[in-house]
Amino acid sequence: MPADERYPSDRLYHPEHDWALIDPARPDVATFGVTWFAQDALGEIVFCDLPAVGMRVSKDETYTEMESVKAVSDVIAPLSGEVIEVNQALAHEPSLVNASPYGDGWIVRVRLGDPSERERLLDAAAYRELLA
Repeated sequence: MPADERYPSDRLYHPEHDWALIDPARPDVATFGVTWFAQDALGEIVFCDLPAVGMRVSKDETYTEMESVKAVSDVIAPLSGEVIEVNQALAHEPSLVNASPYGDGWIVRVRLGDPSERERLLDAAAYRELLA
């Protein structure tokens, strides 16, 4: 898989291997997920401990956990805000994170508390450099 597909340029990346996709039509809302690198390092994901709608998340803090056949891993919030939607499909099919980390494997949608935090995230090129 080409690097551009592993790390789409329409997302912002956190150094802890999480991504945020900000909807241009709703710049106060972001979708969060884990990167291709994170799901590959975890291996087969067998359980996602999904947060509740209404939960407050803080940038750089754990907001959920994923369990794989290898380990349990914290998932770090790339931005702060309030969870407004949870990907309930992951409760029944957590392997969606492996199969489609940037599509069907998204984790939550968050109403951003401080949209300026995005300035401290990495673009795809900078994230790829971090991994090199």
